[in-house]
Amino acid sequence: MNKNFLNSVLNIFQNNIIPLTTKKVSLGNKIFGAAIIKKNDLSLVISGSNNEIENPLWHGEISTIKNFYEINENKRPFTKDCFFISSHEPCSLCLSAITWCGFDNFFYLFPHNSTINDFNIPHDLKILKEVFNIDNGEYARKNYYWKSYNLNDLIIKLSEIEKKELMPILENIKNTYKKLSDNYQLFKKNNKIPLK
Repeated sequence: MNKNFLNSVLNIFQNNIIPLTTKKVSLGNKIFGAAIIKKNDLSLVISGSNNEIENPLWHGEISTIKNFYEINENKRPFTKDCFFISSHEPCSLCLSAITWCGFDNFFYLFPHNSTINDFNIPHDLKILKEVFNIDNGEYARKNYYWKSYNLNDLIIKLSEIEKKELMPILENIKNTYKKLSDNYQLFKKNNKIPLK
């Protein structure tokens, strides 16, 4: 993926995913959000954020998919013509949803180990271990259905000049998620989400 793609994705985080997630976290939801963009012009189709206080299944990716399928089918692009962008590496529920919907890709900013270590939300790795017997989140990141990409790895592969341009934006986004996480952790005991 080139700099133009990565720059567009980071802008979507700043302008779409984060503002929505900020609102949802203030209501007691987790920090996960996502967006769907068109492959041909990198324009935003839809974004979403975690809404588990309404329904424990409304993870960031699931809420985004729900929003996507609420678009009139005559105006909604085919999933194979879209990129799926996620703030965090999808859990087993969201991996399945992405697969069942026919997306052939997804991109994430924070890997599973960051979700547990930096954001104190252990359930993704714990469910993979306890339910599927998968250690350390080592599912097949490239398989028959899709390929997954860590956005950090893609940015690291850019030229030094391109990296220099994108790294401050990336760091700003990461700092924003840290603040959102602090807010979530502070108030999570007051919400009714089953797995906090």
